[in-house]
Amino acid sequence: MSVGNQVLGINSSFLQVPFLNLMANIKNRAGAVHIRYGGNTQEFAVLQDSLPDGKAIEKDKNSASNPTQTPTLILTPEILYMLNNISALVNAKWYLGIPFNDSSNLRLGIAEKGEAILGDNLLGLQVGNEPDLYSAHQHRPSTYSQFDYFGEFGQLIQAVANDPNIPVRDNLIGPSVATGAWTPEMVWDTGFITAYSSSLKYLAVEHYPDDNCGAQFGLGAVKDPQTEFPNFLNHTAGKSIIAPYLNSSAIAQAAGKPFLMFETNTASCGGFPGISDSFGSALWALDYGLQMAYSNFSGALLHVGGQSVYYNPFTAPPTNQSAFHQWSVGPIYYATLIVAETFGPSGNAQILDLNANNGDIFTPAYVIYEDGEAARVALFNYMTDPSGANTYTATISVGGGDTGTPNAVPNSVKVKYLKAPSVGEKSNITWAGQTFGGFFQSDGRLYGDLDIQTVNCDTNANTCQIQVPAPGFALVFLTDNAFNEASPTGQQTFPTTAMTKTHNTVTIPPSVLATSNGHGGANQLSGSTSQGKANAAASRSVVPGAVALGAMVGGAVLVARALLR
Repeated sequence: MSVGNQVLGINSSFLQVPFLNLMANIKNRAGAVHIRYGGNTQEFAVLQDSLPDGKAIEKDKNSASNPTQTPTLILTPEILYMLNNISALVNAKWYLGIPFNDSSNLRLGIAEKGEAILGDNLLGLQVGNEPDLYSAHQHRPSTYSQFDYFGEFGQLIQAVANDPNIPVRDNLIGPSVATGAWTPEMVWDTGFITAYSSSLKYLAVEHYPDDNCGAQFGLGAVKDPQTEFPNFLNHTAGKSIIAPYLNSSAIAQAAGKPFLMFETNTASCGGFPGISDSFGSALWALDYGLQMAYSNFSGALLHVGGQSVYYNPFTAPPTNQSAFHQWSVGPIYYATLIVAETFGPSGNAQILDLNANNGDIFTPAYVIYEDGEAARVALFNYMTDPSGANTYTATISVGGGDTGTPNAVPNSVKVKYLKAPSVGEKSNITWAGQTFGGFFQSDGRLYGDLDIQTVNCDTNANTCQIQVPAPGFALVFLTDNAFNEASPTGQQTFPTTAMTKTHNTVTIPPSVLATSNGHGGANQLSGSTSQGKANAAASRSVVPGAVALGAMVGGAVLVARALLR
């Protein structure tokens, strides 16, 4: 939420084009994209009609809270108009949060304006972000328990019922526990679901499998990323995260409520360098996402943070570099895109963990059904081996054998591959031959020649043999319809409607730059590059200055990349 003006846009008329392109990629594959505008900052957020400087949002860093020093935000309705304009372009649907730091003086402005401005584009309103951590973060007394949260949730429901400006009253989200001091079952045991069923739209939890808080904020022991990395590179990783929530997902199903993983990523406090920003994290997130679907989660939201966060699916350049740098797309975004293709837009997809290769944790596989028919197969290989010795061949059969159904393997299948040289790779990543490029190189669109492999099958043996590189992922499309519905035929893009740096800019012909020795010869003239000054950008002395600026820019690129590595 606190980085919304960097990622989403500045206001309702200035939207970040790379962000729109990135969201359009998902919308074109899944039909829509769900986004949460919230987090720790929502708890103390204040909505007011306007700000003195005309901004849509302002941060009060002097009142920062939480171990991660999250600033208090002052918002205006302009932010909500911005969200709605994004929805109009990429069919985005939004989750918002009601500030919950003071349940005796509830601030319902975000709910009121959110419903009025977003309408059907508002999916739900979160009530309490990780309430089981309130005591640890000193947002509630040390005695605060799940029963206190139960009572405060009821107070909010009553306040909403008494507010004529909140007409929709059945779209609340809770309890969003981090499974810290409380388990979800501890909240269910208060009678939470039964008591508030008519107000609850979603049941939710939040969880990170690890943390890097020691290195980032001095909280706890510092962990070595190289020691932690193997924990993410196998099928057990996703299954172990999900295991504590299997009972809750069943409870949610019985109650008729969608069950959400409302916030997650590789590790809290921004993730680990070398893990969260590596190809291994893409395989991890993809496997984790499919495992959540198999375990009856209805959705999951990956956290996006600021410049110092390693696990970001995408990161805007620092403001002072935005004139010459583009965005950086992280490995985890590839996983998000592929999950969208794996399930497609129908809403009828069902998934099964195949326990493939006798349950081998390094080569898991899933099958995705559409309307009861096998449509796609997802194949993983967590191993890194440039020699090719650990590239494995998966044999796929459809029907036949002990299934009691006739052989149904097609004559051929289409295959898309997610590839990188190693699990530690950060930028040389391709999906079906296309890439978002390296650091500061992306406008949110895939580039390169699309590479879709066609593999002939043996219909007599009822088998298709699919190679899976080490490391890599293969998505196998068993029917043309399964391929077509999840493969966009055209790439929706958005024009840049705002131009920056209209002054103090210089275009240098390559021939001049190639022969320049940095001096102006005998015709050196004094001048200024400030607007309105004498000789502004009019003399040849501008050219050496521009070359010097170019050299500084190049240095900045190298330093920034070195830091990111």
